[in-house]
Amino acid sequence: MNDSPGWASPGSAPSDGKEAAIPHPSDPQDGSGATGQWSPEQPPPGQWSPPSNPGSGPGTRPPAPGWGGPQRQGWAGPPPAAKPGVIPLRPLSLGEILDGSVSALRAHWRTALGFSLAVSVVTQIGIILMQRYLLPEPTSVDPNATGAEALRQTADSARSTLLSLGPASLVSMIATLFTASIVTVVISRSVLGRPTTLSDTWAEARPRILPLLGLTVLVAVIMATIMTVGIGPGLLLGSEAGAALAFLGFAAACVVMLWLNVSFALAAPALMLERQSIVAALRRSAKLVRGAWWRTFGILALTWLLTFLLTFLVSIPFGAIAVIADGTDVSEFFSSNPPSFGWPFLIITGIGEVIVSTLIYPFVAGVMALLYVDQRIRREALDLDLARAADLPGYGADTPRS
Repeated sequence: MNDSPGWASPGSAPSDGKEAAIPHPSDPQDGSGATGQWSPEQPPPGQWSPPSNPGSGPGTRPPAPGWGGPQRQGWAGPPPAAKPGVIPLRPLSLGEILDGSVSALRAHWRTALGFSLAVSVVTQIGIILMQRYLLPEPTSVDPNATGAEALRQTADSARSTLLSLGPASLVSMIATLFTASIVTVVISRSVLGRPTTLSDTWAEARPRILPLLGLTVLVAVIMATIMTVGIGPGLLLGSEAGAALAFLGFAAACVVMLWLNVSFALAAPALMLERQSIVAALRRSAKLVRGAWWRTFGILALTWLLTFLLTFLVSIPFGAIAVIADGTDVSEFFSSNPPSFGWPFLIITGIGEVIVSTLIYPFVAGVMALLYVDQRIRREALDLDLARAADLPGYGADTPRS
């Protein structure tokens, strides 16, 4: 059983050892007859009459609406949903998910953004040192090469690029993991309207760091395996037909990877908040996304587009300043031999990366967590559990699930 109130998955044992209250029809008063049957004594037909006219004249009260008085046009709208925290406790719209993530980060900026800033600075320092001292120089490509030679140079360039991006991607993945764990806990507190501190948040997230790392590595291995199976046969052939086969395999692998990425998008929140195991979290995410794949994909695609625009807006000016400060000629970017960057370029671009990472990591993690909350509200009436956990009036243990 999850010790975080309101986040237990369906089928878990209740915290108090009692079964959830499920409303049943009342039994007959005399003990006879089946539950929910009509009484055998019915009034004779034709004896019903509408309520009498209250009359008119001096001193007579005006009729109440609905009993002979003027009728109201239409039905009154539903009451607004309870909102103990950053989101209303009902199915969320796209705008409410995005706004909820921003509102939670703004309300707990010391915890979420402060932690993200510290992680981004440490991460970027490590990446800059690796780029300067550990990673190999990019492989040069002859633009006039054709046939098998061009394919060989392309494969060598891709291999060199993977070797250069692999360590940096691994460090960034670990940084994202730490930030996501903290932000997921912050979101869970913000939904209930509860305050939180960095020490409390870290104490709750720390036991789930290793399982979250295992989940991230497992998903990365699955994606790498799919891509290897897709492009491997074409690369082994080493001819023009092999290049075509590798391209088709690459396209098919991208489709499968996209489908799996969306299906597994809610695995991290399920692992963090429901205390699920790695495999159970993947199954849980696939179950929550099933039937809502396109909606989940659309929300994630818009989130990725927003992060891309933010990255573009920040990286372009910092990149231009870095090129000027480093004294690199722009024509070197279009030559067959990539330019060698100095410390000014690495430091200035690193500052831009820190700004982007500090804002993007928690925002994306917040959207994932709220998307998980939204799917559980839609499928499992999680809003009732959250309302009870937030001690809202009118949401006792006997409140039925819709």
